[in-house]
Amino acid sequence: MNEAILTLNAGSSSLKLSVHAATGERLLVSGLVDSIGGDGTLRLKDGDGAELAAQTSVADFRDHQAALATVLGVLREVLPGLDVAAVGHRVVHGGPDFKAHAVLDTAILERLAAFSSLAPLHQPHNLAGIRAALAAFPAAAQVACFDTAFHRTHPFVNDVFALPRAYYDKGVRRYGFHGLSYEYIASELARRAPLLAEGRVVVAHLGNGASMCAMQDGRSVASTMGFSALDGLPMGTRCGQLDPGVVLHLMVEEGMDAKAISDLLYKRSGLLGLSGLSNDMRTLEAAGTPEADEAIDYFVFRIQRELGAMAAALGGIDSLVFCGGIGENSRLVRARVCERMAWMGIELDPARNAANAEVISSDLARTTVLVIPTNEELVIARATRRLALGSTRSAA
Repeated sequence: MNEAILTLNAGSSSLKLSVHAATGERLLVSGLVDSIGGDGTLRLKDGDGAELAAQTSVADFRDHQAALATVLGVLREVLPGLDVAAVGHRVVHGGPDFKAHAVLDTAILERLAAFSSLAPLHQPHNLAGIRAALAAFPAAAQVACFDTAFHRTHPFVNDVFALPRAYYDKGVRRYGFHGLSYEYIASELARRAPLLAEGRVVVAHLGNGASMCAMQDGRSVASTMGFSALDGLPMGTRCGQLDPGVVLHLMVEEGMDAKAISDLLYKRSGLLGLSGLSNDMRTLEAAGTPEADEAIDYFVFRIQRELGAMAAALGGIDSLVFCGGIGENSRLVRARVCERMAWMGIELDPARNAANAEVISSDLARTTVLVIPTNEELVIARATRRLALGSTRSAA
């Protein structure tokens, strides 16, 4: 078969992947390895979304390198003659250094490792995926695609904290995340609705990780996430916006150390912490308990509050885009978010929202509301093709 581009998105116990043709943007296979380090499972789909059944003599999911080896064995079964020309990786944190995606080398890899403390839930596992791919494909170019790069266009006032200036120079600043998702939405909006893309757009990436981005002419102006992936909206297990005095209180009054506080804020808060039940919006919507309902209420309220802030950063709003697992699938959350935002020209069409239409606002609404499924893997594949393979392999 022709050369292909492999994309990897490594999480703490998962590995999301896709295989795209090196020429054009045709998706050949997508997949997910779940429960790495435990009873791992692998699910693959073809380019049309149909499940693929494959057998492999060795299924080892003890770590990321073993999981990738298992994946490659299966991929070679379902894609005979697979020739991986380049590998693209999602890297959550590029720090202050990387304003664009980059071809990896030893020096860059070492620099990225230094940012692990800024994204402890993600960066170490992203780097584990890179090291596994380097071992599997020593001759292939490896490209890092940064979630923070899209937000490096922030003006100074949206990039800084009111701390002594020396900390900003040391890298303590508002980075913003989910940039690969926002990069995709910006490109899709330019393709589907170019006039809207040129205007003032707020994108709500709502999932287990959640944030919002204010975009003007396809460029990031402000983000709800800041120095870490904890800030802004409440998430599945992360707290979102928090008075830093709470952290001091936990240290002094509760005797908690950095590890305990990190575990609380990253893994036991958010929807899970508020509901005492689950971090999954589907479970909470079906539960009907007061705690589950209050967790949804808080999630919706914070989205509405941050929507107002993002519109203020833009000096107004022309369109709102929902994406991410919750944004694309939860009719309830979308309806609840929009129901109190008529003052900024948002008016939902209930039938369109129920049908998961692309445009879910009414014809008379001043602000267009859209649902656009995001595709971070395609952004990675595009960047990898451009940087590693050059213009000769661009879309045909």
